[in-house]
Amino acid sequence: MKRSPAIIRVPLALLLLLCFSVSFSAQEAYDVRANYEKSEYQIPMRDGVKLFTVVYAPRDKSKKYPILLNRTPYSVGPYGPDAYKTSLGPSPLFMKEGYIFVYQDVRGRYMSEGEFVNMRPHKERKSGPTDIDESTDTYDTIDWLIKNVPNNNGRVGMWGISYPGFYVAVGMIDAHPALKAASPQAPIADWFIGDDFHHNGAFFLPHAFNFLATFGRPRPRPTTETPPRFQHGTPDGYKFFLELGPLQNADRKYFKGQVAFWNEIMEHPNYDDFWKARNTLPHLKNIHPAVMTVGGWFDAEDLYGALKTYEATEKQSPGAYNTLVMGPWYHGGWARSDGDSLGPIQFGSKTAEFYRREIELPFFNCFLKDKCDHKLPEAYVFETGSNRWRMYAEWPPRTAQPRAIYLRENGKLSFDPPTDERNAFDEYVSDPNKPVPYINGIAIGMTREYMVEDQRFAARRPDVLAYQTEPLAQDLTAAGPVKVTLYVSSTGTDADYIVKLIDVFPDDAPDPEPNPTGVRMGGYQMLVRGEPFRARFRNSFERPEPLPPGEVTKIEFVMPDINHTFLKGHRIMVQVQSTWFPLVDRNPQKFVPNIYKAGESDFQKATQRVHRSRAYASRITLNVVP
Repeated sequence: MKRSPAIIRVPLALLLLLCFSVSFSAQEAYDVRANYEKSEYQIPMRDGVKLFTVVYAPRDKSKKYPILLNRTPYSVGPYGPDAYKTSLGPSPLFMKEGYIFVYQDVRGRYMSEGEFVNMRPHKERKSGPTDIDESTDTYDTIDWLIKNVPNNNGRVGMWGISYPGFYVAVGMIDAHPALKAASPQAPIADWFIGDDFHHNGAFFLPHAFNFLATFGRPRPRPTTETPPRFQHGTPDGYKFFLELGPLQNADRKYFKGQVAFWNEIMEHPNYDDFWKARNTLPHLKNIHPAVMTVGGWFDAEDLYGALKTYEATEKQSPGAYNTLVMGPWYHGGWARSDGDSLGPIQFGSKTAEFYRREIELPFFNCFLKDKCDHKLPEAYVFETGSNRWRMYAEWPPRTAQPRAIYLRENGKLSFDPPTDERNAFDEYVSDPNKPVPYINGIAIGMTREYMVEDQRFAARRPDVLAYQTEPLAQDLTAAGPVKVTLYVSSTGTDADYIVKLIDVFPDDAPDPEPNPTGVRMGGYQMLVRGEPFRARFRNSFERPEPLPPGEVTKIEFVMPDINHTFLKGHRIMVQVQSTWFPLVDRNPQKFVPNIYKAGESDFQKATQRVHRSRAYASRITLNVVP
């Protein structure tokens, strides 16, 4: 990526010292009303639709300030000129630094006019001067702000997390010249391949259901009100979604035609034009603002979007200033926590505080205020396991080399390939009516902690295969994507294959302090990365095919990147299973053209075999850093 020669490097050790010497009290309560004045506007777009926009400008008029814009479908409230937010910007540090903060309800949401379209497709070619998409709405908004908001310095930055991150990514396309810095954070990129609702075509049921049960309700006219949350009647998501039965029952029992996007999903079970049009990645070309994409290694929602947005920008806009930041965070944890732990897993420092002070604020200050104190690397990534920040000149690191680890006999995992000439395999019976739970606990939806959940409960089930190495003689660091190659056969005509990469702690690993939940870390099986793959899509996400019963079939896919050190004395484990409920909806294990319309009679038990012979060497491949 292109770099600014005016920025100098500060050693990482100094940055860490600066960060860790500052306590969380640096972000204590700040009096927004005393320091900022609020204005509300209806900004006209090129087609005449007006978008509700709130501006918080510093009361100090002695200098000009850059604008920080956040476009959101989640409300810019509180509404009314005298109702103030309690905090502004990406972090409280920005309020003290001095910016003009702008929040906008996107088209068709809350107080903005127009029709809302989920992940509105980008139009590379407009049909005329009034043709719109989110890129044009961003352009028109910035143009209005620069011309109408007093005391701005002519420079604009954008940031947003999750859905607002999507609006940043599309706002970078054909950007207004005043947009100088953009930070898509956990941006949605592709809702079928890897973000939110689908992973490799497998449907993430509670996440889609629970989100759309509220967000998907119609908004016939501008409003400040949020629809009520869905009431499940139980805290037990496993029970609720199992009793729901086939997916078509969701609309019949609960949504009753009121959640249009749910019904659209049910009509588009494959990667057709409906989903492809909502893929932002092909459009990230000729990007001119400086870009800092942010994500979390344990983001249960949009890990894919962060990694792929960076990758697509890097490949398609080679001249752009483009940097990637990845930390040990849950979805949005870099903004909403101190980042020192997730569940019982400790990271050794307040990683989110470090990010906010030493990465995020300097990025925007440099490009919007010319305060360029230090240079960000191409990739600023936290290495879990070893618990340290790493800087790389490219991502994945060029020095990383692929290294395969093979599934072997007697539950062994080995760097040596199998030598058995026979058709060796392990098998289990998968019953969609008694699916493997994705967590060892009770929750109504997708938990943020599942990404590091202890997998011992799953390893003890007969419908989960577990393979592990001997204790490692030295540290092993893997940085980059994880490739899965499975040779499988099934008595059914469809199946899901969930593969989990796990760090097994030594039996004498100490418990965390404090330890309010009483977790025992000795032998803890920490999920490092887990992904499902729907076998019907093994050759094409567009054209599903049944599995040939009894025939050995190759399933190959890539799991999202990791940056993890398996420490000396730890073991590497791989688990394979065919249900992960209710996180992933139940595959009936009988091929039906539209899997979302499978009926009760379509769900059946199936025997799944995972082959591990010389000819069918099932394995995972890590990118190992020497």
